[in-house]
Amino acid sequence: MPETYIGVDVSKDSLDVAVDGTRNLMHATNDDAGVQKVVRLAIRRQAAIVCFEATGGYEVRLWIALNEAGVPAAMVNPRLIRHFAQGLGRLAKTDAIDAHVIAEYARSGHPRLTPLPTQTAKLKDVASRRGQLAEMLTAERNRLHIARSPAIREAIQAHIDWLQKELAQVDKDLRSAIKQSPESQQRDEILRSVPGVGNGLSACVIARLPEIGALNRRKQAALVGVAPLNRDSGHYHGKRTVWGGRSAVRAALYMSTLSATRCNPVIRRFYLRLRANGKAKKTALTACMRKLLTILNAMVRTGTPWNPNYAPHPIDN
Repeated sequence: MPETYIGVDVSKDSLDVAVDGTRNLMHATNDDAGVQKVVRLAIRRQAAIVCFEATGGYEVRLWIALNEAGVPAAMVNPRLIRHFAQGLGRLAKTDAIDAHVIAEYARSGHPRLTPLPTQTAKLKDVASRRGQLAEMLTAERNRLHIARSPAIREAIQAHIDWLQKELAQVDKDLRSAIKQSPESQQRDEILRSVPGVGNGLSACVIARLPEIGALNRRKQAALVGVAPLNRDSGHYHGKRTVWGGRSAVRAALYMSTLSATRCNPVIRRFYLRLRANGKAKKTALTACMRKLLTILNAMVRTGTPWNPNYAPHPIDN
């Protein structure tokens, strides 16, 4: 029996399911009943893989159900699917078209299986909430700085106080969630041993970057989105830029790198050397982000806590 590849276009309320090589399209609701309908189809067709896009959380119910049923599942970046569709010359975009494109990508794109450990999923939710609170806190502090009315300033300060309490509680929840897994706890201790790395980045890396320590430094940098990408064509040589990747991890890494340029001797020396060589602040900071990520990747892979004599030379081919 030939291998079957299934693509699922996920939205808030619905699931559109296509089997590669057929014109058939199955529609299901994005609830427990609809998800089980998709799982039964995948089992009946002996699917080699079920592929779906990351949709900001709407895919989680399906993702968990497929993993629990032992069905191979792969969650992919929507950008990859869109570029794949454009490469095929399919510029129109509907749920049905997307489902068939995803199924075709599952067959020809060789997506990597994406397991979903329950503990990691819980930790990811808590880490996401922490990021939301931190973002709101920063926004409110900026508003407080420019507010003129005493009444408005008082209201903003009250909200800041509440957000700080919520953030403290979420940090406690993060610590509790991390302690439930010996592997996560070990990684947390290793990551937080680095000057400049706090609860936020450690939890974000554990929850959103489970590949850390398993990939080489170049692949890890590309995964997070801190690897400079070429923009060359013919005689044109464009400026190298960083983009894509996992934005939540990159944002947390940025904040930790800012701190590390002040308190981490390795990162600080590297940053000052780049600036002395004429690099712009943003360019130097991005390079420091990449270096800090490389150090973290090597430390997790070897199970080695922070050592300033070791950190500048991680073995990472």
